Amino acid sequence: MEKQKRRLLRKLDRSRRSTNPNNFKKDGTIKHGVKLHWTYSKNYQKTKEQVKELYRKKASYIKEKHGALANKILSLGDEVYIETMHFKGLAKRAKETKTTIQGKIQSKKRFGKSIGNHAPAMLVEIINQKLGYTKQTIQKVNTITFRASQYNHVTDRYEKKKLHQRWSQIGSHLVQRDLYSAFLLMNSDPNLQQTNQDLCNKTFTTFLELHNQHIEDLKQVKKTFPLSMGIQQIK
Repeated sequence: MEKQKRRLLRKLDRSRRSTNPNNFKKDGTIKHGVKLHWTYSKNYQKTKEQVKELYRKKASYIKEKHGALANKILSLGDEVYIETMHFKGLAKRAKETKTTIQGKIQSKKRFGKSIGNHAPAMLVEIINQKLGYTKQTIQKVNTITFRASQYNHVTDRYEKKKLHQRWSQIGSHLVQRDLYSAFLLMNSDPNLQQTNQDLCNKTFTTFLELHNQHIEDLKQVKKTFPLSMGIQQIK
């Protein structure tokens, strides 16, 4: 759907430019400081409706897939732990202007496209709604005190990692960062403020066996995984 959407949006842009040549500067940017009158062709209106229909189909597809994923998650148990995330904040562009070492201005884009394509907030809402049928609710841990992506239960210390670091050294073992974070959430204290080190020590061996088996299974799959998973780094 993304490929089709990009094609239609480019078609809209070409049509808008051809019917309103006086509204654009020589460099192709829109004129500012003056009131512009826009004219849209019938073909433009037709294409716009196609884009709207595509967005509707995409939303319906995501909701259907999220429903199936929620059912799969809840088939594993009725205690669901997540980190409190402000998805709208992650989708927004960065306010601060930064430059690279070469002096070029960095892009202010963050995770807007990924969040728009995957709708994580919708998944959380669907899971919580399904849990409500049994009078349960999602357990949200405090990200300020918990810091699952930084904690190391072996050293009992918090170690800051850069976003591109997808693997963590836990004792003598290398584990996938997101899977280990889920392991820490599973072993959280009842107050949901931090992880329970004793529980981590008791269940780490079992987690490690399942973790290694899962990684091996993923490596056998003939599929390209997102870079955020870090699977390509170990092939």
